[in-house]
Amino acid sequence: MRAVKKKAVAVLLVGLPLTAMLIHYWNSYTITTIDVLQGPDSLKVLLEDRIQNMDHKNDHIPYRVKESLSKSLANNGCVCEGDKPGIHFPFAQLLFPQVSATQLHASFQDSDLQKAKQYRNKEYHSFRKRTYTAADSLIIAEANSPLQYPTQGVEVRPTRTILIPGLSLNQISKKGPYLVDLIATMGTFNTAALVDEVQVKGEGEMQISFVSRSLASLNRQLEFVTYTNTRFHPNTADIVQFKAGVFQASFTVKIRHPPMPKFYNPGPKNEYNVSALVTIATKTFLRYDKLQDLIDSIRQFYPTITIVIADDTEDPKPVTGPYIEHYIMPFGKGWFAGRNLAVSQVATKYVLWVDDDFIFTSSTKLEKMVDILERTTLDLVGGAVREVTGYTATYRHIISTDAGDEEGDCLHIRTGFHHVIEGFPNCVVADAVINFFMARKEKIGQVGFDPRLARVGHLAFFIDGLGSLHVGSCDDIIISHASKIKAMLPWGQSENDKAYSKFRYASTEETSVNEYDLYYLKNHFKCVTSD
Repeated sequence: MRAVKKKAVAVLLVGLPLTAMLIHYWNSYTITTIDVLQGPDSLKVLLEDRIQNMDHKNDHIPYRVKESLSKSLANNGCVCEGDKPGIHFPFAQLLFPQVSATQLHASFQDSDLQKAKQYRNKEYHSFRKRTYTAADSLIIAEANSPLQYPTQGVEVRPTRTILIPGLSLNQISKKGPYLVDLIATMGTFNTAALVDEVQVKGEGEMQISFVSRSLASLNRQLEFVTYTNTRFHPNTADIVQFKAGVFQASFTVKIRHPPMPKFYNPGPKNEYNVSALVTIATKTFLRYDKLQDLIDSIRQFYPTITIVIADDTEDPKPVTGPYIEHYIMPFGKGWFAGRNLAVSQVATKYVLWVDDDFIFTSSTKLEKMVDILERTTLDLVGGAVREVTGYTATYRHIISTDAGDEEGDCLHIRTGFHHVIEGFPNCVVADAVINFFMARKEKIGQVGFDPRLARVGHLAFFIDGLGSLHVGSCDDIIISHASKIKAMLPWGQSENDKAYSKFRYASTEETSVNEYDLYYLKNHFKCVTSD
């Protein structure tokens, strides 16, 4: 009895501290929740208010507008003007080409125009929210050096002209003259207006100088400095040097065409019309029985949604039916090539990717995926896949990189996620998710799928999209996975199953070499770690 009591005491002495440690760990482990909804950007508002409230002490100083530059600046206001009609004769347009202007709203009937405007305004607001970052904000560096200049947010379209905001010189001595210089490398400077008592040298050149004995007049003149991009590039930047005596500063002028929005009509109803917003895409090889089960399950819940099928079977069978598009590929072209083909044929705002052996259930709520994509800045949201055993997987991963040396960088892949999404308690932000996901068609097309990954390859897509794709995952949107138990048994495999396994399940050595070769050669990684 004493021995038993001693053992019990020993168990308590060891078990209680361990239990206390576990309770402390569970209580101390917290999951952060961050708002990624498309709300007002407080930082942008703060910066704009700050600029508006800056001192306008030079407003009383008069100026004369230069008509030649005012016309150039007016071009930034986006007015479509064509050439005046000339004399009509055969081949006139070929010999004397003229610019024509078309107002696109003229193609709409009056009854439809207002609806179209409301729709595109809503989509444009959403687009701006998704593409705008704090790096795009205009920030004026108030004088402390004594140079005042814009630190970021100055942008000009290629070959166009802008006013440079925020240039100023604080008093560095009680008597003049005061001299400042501006130097550029991809454009020229000019003045939109002239101020008395200020000498200007270098108008229309890459370096311009201003001299004045009046600091107030000099600063007034600096309000009218223009920059014109002269070296065309669709997306680059110029570094402008701003000098005054021994003081020097630099700021960036972005030179780019703005990102082009691509809108999709969501349909006439106020609620989400999934069939108008989403296309289902899949890749199949040999498994026509499983593919038909997938189609039948989809039709049970979404009878009119379009299904795009990429098929690289050697002897393909026709897959027909309403709202089905079946595309035949060269034999054995592969997994990612099939994804590229299927996605390329999607004409809706969103594409839902599924494997050909998935089964839709009452828990496969595509409306939830559409809702989170419409209300957040996410580009892609994954769901969960439930096996016949009841196990449900989300395959959430965090992907990160470390800067390396000339041999390459380091890639790190970890199971997990970053944070919960406010307003969507079952959804988190991650870097990679399971291969049941809905994505913005344009974003997924920009990343693309490397066709060299023919048999396996899933994380490679998310690695290519790192820094570009904003990825989420929701574990309450569930699709079922067809049972693999029978096909795994030698006596349960059909001829199709055997042929599929031969192509699908390559050796571990062959698979790892294929994918890792791409990481090394294409992504410039020298090593990879994963859990």
